[in-house]
Amino acid sequence: MNEVINISGINQVPGDNKISSEERDRLAKKYSRTHQILSLTGNIIFFAVLLILIFTGLSKEIERIAFGYTTNNYLALLIFFGIIGAGQSLINFPLDFYSGYILEHKYDLSNQTITGYFKEKFKGFALGIIIGIPLMFAFYYILSNSGDMWWLVLGIVMFVFSILLGRIAPTVIMPLFYKFVPVENEDIKNRLTGLCKKTGVKVQGIFTFDMSKNTKKANAAFTGMGKSRRIILGDTLMNNFSVNEIETVFAHEVGHYTKRHILKMMTVSTLVTFIGLFVTAKLYEASLGYFGFTAVNEIAALPLLFLYLSLYGLVTTPISNIQSRMYEWEADTFALETTKDRDSFISAMEKLAGQNLADKTPNKVIEFLFHSHPSLDKRIQFARDFRF
Repeated sequence: MNEVINISGINQVPGDNKISSEERDRLAKKYSRTHQILSLTGNIIFFAVLLILIFTGLSKEIERIAFGYTTNNYLALLIFFGIIGAGQSLINFPLDFYSGYILEHKYDLSNQTITGYFKEKFKGFALGIIIGIPLMFAFYYILSNSGDMWWLVLGIVMFVFSILLGRIAPTVIMPLFYKFVPVENEDIKNRLTGLCKKTGVKVQGIFTFDMSKNTKKANAAFTGMGKSRRIILGDTLMNNFSVNEIETVFAHEVGHYTKRHILKMMTVSTLVTFIGLFVTAKLYEASLGYFGFTAVNEIAALPLLFLYLSLYGLVTTPISNIQSRMYEWEADTFALETTKDRDSFISAMEKLAGQNLADKTPNKVIEFLFHSHPSLDKRIQFARDFRF
């Protein structure tokens, strides 16, 4: 439940100043539509794999193979998900590679080499193994030893883990992928420090990071919890935006802090998680026999549980996005009220649209269902109409 609140939103990448605004908008819509199709395809594949595992008996066959190598439930669990994970990765690789590498280079949005791409993927995979295996074992232990209340115990463990992850992510995990250094430009540093003093905000640091090693996108984020709480600014933002524009972007992030958006999102996320675990636990337990399973901790039955959890996540995503968009409006309001610089806010949004090839006017249904941020066109119009 560690939240990273960013200003640029989704479906965004750098544009070419030589093209007309009409051509840029056309390319942005095409790029956005391609990402939506790829994302939808990935979701369809994911659910298709789960359904195949459940309805064809493949899940039971893989469980049989796993226990052919060991009699230990935890090792069998590891083998079971290792086989499924490897198969899923092979199926998804063409889609992931096209989306993460080919498409970004096609639109001249990436600085990443092919070596860099696989290096980042390997680091992500290794980190997933280090964190994922202990979590998987803890999940199975809870499922096997907590009776009918396993969902409650699991929810508590997930909450505690999310707090821990929120504390260590900015200082331990994120530096594995990016180099973070305190903002050194004196003009920018003084402006941002002055804004913090003006608003009474205390953060543990204002950092820039080498976002440009992978992408031409610009972004900023407020991340971390407690003593690890910090505001981070991509070097692509620092190098291409004016001091006034950087200040208004920074003010937006400060707005998230002063309005306690991370705490509020965590509270709602926790509530949604517990409700989801309860509902899916009851569905899972009630339908085990229908699918030929006998116990909640039967390894072959776990894809059925993940199917229910995934469907619940799919249904509740629009709710989370509504909350996120509401907080983005609040942060935008704070930025405008604090800086009183309408022009810099608008120019910053326009630059994000151009540099990030954002679809400024997405389909309203798509925006409602999938976007965590209001469209840039709406945010720009909001600033134009804003009364100080």
